[in-house]
Amino acid sequence: MAENRDRNRVVSVEVTTDRAGQRLDNFLISQLPGVPRSLVYRIIRTGQVRVNGGRAKPSRKLAVGEQVRIPPVRVERSPQTRVPASVIGQLEAAVIHEDHDLLVCDKPAGIAVHGGSGVRWGVVDAYRQSRECADLELVHRLDRDTSGILVL
Repeated sequence: MAENRDRNRVVSVEVTTDRAGQRLDNFLISQLPGVPRSLVYRIIRTGQVRVNGGRAKPSRKLAVGEQVRIPPVRVERSPQTRVPASVIGQLEAAVIHEDHDLLVCDKPAGIAVHGGSGVRWGVVDAYRQSRECADLELVHRLDRDTSGILVL
């Protein structure tokens, strides 16, 4: 599991049934939470990631039992950006459904779903902050200027 990974050493992760058919890039993103996509693609491109001992492309579909070599990855953490309370209140009011596995909201236009590209925070950051739940992840994305149903 990603939570138990030691980011200071090379590890070999066996592909399990629930990950079979997943693309290598998406597999790595799930194994390396918080690591930027650009870094994930760089370690694949430079051959640091291996599948069954060989190089692989990001689009490679993984099969049950394959071994994925994941190199040590170091990411400097920036200070935690706090989402304004007014935004959290707006997003809490937009929750349509919530249970142990899902959070569904009606995302308003003008708010990004995640930080990056000049945006310090997004919807997922607001819900992580309000629920103190760091492992909350997006199921899909919507553009910043698009309103609609968002599943986390």
